[in-house]
Amino acid sequence: MNILAHAFLGGADDDLRLGGMMGDFVRGAPDPSLPEGVRRGIVLHRAVDTFTDRHPAVVQARGLFQAPFRRYAGILLDMWFDHCLARDFNRWSDVPLQDYSDGVRALLRERAGILPERMRGFVSYMEREGLPANYARADALGRALAGMSHRLSRENPLGESMPVLLALEGELWPRFRTFFPDLVAFARGWAAGRERGPGSE
Repeated sequence: MNILAHAFLGGADDDLRLGGMMGDFVRGAPDPSLPEGVRRGIVLHRAVDTFTDRHPAVVQARGLFQAPFRRYAGILLDMWFDHCLARDFNRWSDVPLQDYSDGVRALLRERAGILPERMRGFVSYMEREGLPANYARADALGRALAGMSHRLSRENPLGESMPVLLALEGELWPRFRTFFPDLVAFARGWAAGRERGPGSE
């Protein structure tokens, strides 16, 4: 999952949300100087990623991609599922997507002092692009994938992947709608202390 989903899955707890968003920018054990809730959010991020990778609907979705895109199916689905969540946000939240997105960026600004150095450039990019709300737009998602393509060290097809994703849209949507309720239930159980829910072993 990507930044919108990881924030959303932290629920109303700002520390969990912040840690969830930081997860992709932290390697190894979380810094012990971070607030406990933020450290738990980083661990939740990793649990969410593991649950996602093992979910049958996600496994099926990865199998829809042909070479050379199959090798990058995990990245493509993380981004595409944020697009799905953004487009479907009113199904999951009483807060309008734009208001939620503004709140996410405000939280990142307020807590900028504890963000990993690697994350700060991405936060600036979020501000410029109006993310995560604009992940609802295919053109914004395409720009994000193109930017990611340039950041990877090896040659890759991410910058040319939007036509592939759009061609698979009809098959990816039902898999997202099968998978995401299970992920929400898992994250809520994890946050409540039931870390060893389905898929968390």
